[in-house]
Amino acid sequence: MHLTQSTVGRKILMAVTGLLLVGFITVHLLGNLSVFAGPDGINAYALKLHSLGALVWVFRLIMLALFVVHIYFGVTLSMENRTATPVNYSIKKMVKTTFSGESMLYTGLILLAFLIYHLLHFTLQVTNPGISAHALPLDAALRPDVYTMVVLSFQKVFISLVYIVGMIALLLHLTHGLSSFVQTLGWNNGPSLEKVGLGGKIVAVGFFVAYVAIPVLILARFVKV
Repeated sequence: MHLTQSTVGRKILMAVTGLLLVGFITVHLLGNLSVFAGPDGINAYALKLHSLGALVWVFRLIMLALFVVHIYFGVTLSMENRTATPVNYSIKKMVKTTFSGESMLYTGLILLAFLIYHLLHFTLQVTNPGISAHALPLDAALRPDVYTMVVLSFQKVFISLVYIVGMIALLLHLTHGLSSFVQTLGWNNGPSLEKVGLGGKIVAVGFFVAYVAIPVLILARFVKV
């Protein structure tokens, strides 16, 4: 299938924004895992972020803009593929595809919905005001008690399930996206294709296990207040 210069450019931009977002979820994960260090861990981390003031919101807005751009290019490229000529479809059938690859648009939209919920839940703290850090007493060090907010939130089955579903979407999206990124930038060749795919799957599973461990272990009461 012939790719126009515009299509190639958008594929590259989608790959680059995707890589930047992977960097963000890596940093975000490291901060979230501090919940396993107890109140002193995540409360100190949250206080440090709060001390950065407007810089945190600038960073969040940049990440949100990258996400919107990534989704936009994903949707437009998917629509182009769907309206391709029958010849293109016949060619597509000859290419090995996977469920994660075929569902990229849908997992991306699920992640968008999850991101909105996550911002309303833990950032703006409006979905569960009764157990938000604003409503809870300060901890022993007079810091907002983010630890208790997180634990009480994930002790609710519905909230944990929302996050688990979101992380399943992330797993599927990264499984294809990481290997697709390398292919888009032309950093692999035929013999290395399988290794690239395997590497993408390993990294995706690593993110999934680490992120899901938080709600699952709290829901199972391994982590509690």
